[in-house]
Amino acid sequence: MSMDFNLFMNDVVNQARQEIVSAGYKELKTPSDVEEALTQKGTTLVMINSVCGCAGGVARPAAAHALHYDKRPDNFVSVFAGQDKEATETARSFFTGYPPSSPSFAILKDGKICSMIERHQIEGFDPAAVVSKLQQEFDQYCEEV
Repeated sequence: MSMDFNLFMNDVVNQARQEIVSAGYKELKTPSDVEEALTQKGTTLVMINSVCGCAGGVARPAAAHALHYDKRPDNFVSVFAGQDKEATETARSFFTGYPPSSPSFAILKDGKICSMIERHQIEGFDPAAVVSKLQQEFDQYCEEV
């Protein structure tokens, strides 16, 4: 039974990873990947992915739809909480003033945290509401593409 559960969880994790990569996000799996991605010039949206059922099931579709907007970040990246622990820990070190939250979204500009949409702003909402929150942040921090 334990082995079946592990196989199931691997499938869930792989599907959650694939959803974000297929949407156009670069997956960051190591601390050095994170350091390189989050210190680059411009705006970066970091999606902190999670297997959390309800919130993750809202955050991933929102992440995919958020890319289709006139103003958007220069870079879209993702770390996977609970899976790539060291990469996630490194990413969270950039989110000064915000507690760990997954799933969530962070917007950085030139390596500095600008804003965060935390789990409590995702859970209980539908993907369209989260996309709207992301677009409000994009309007504030991003340039038109």
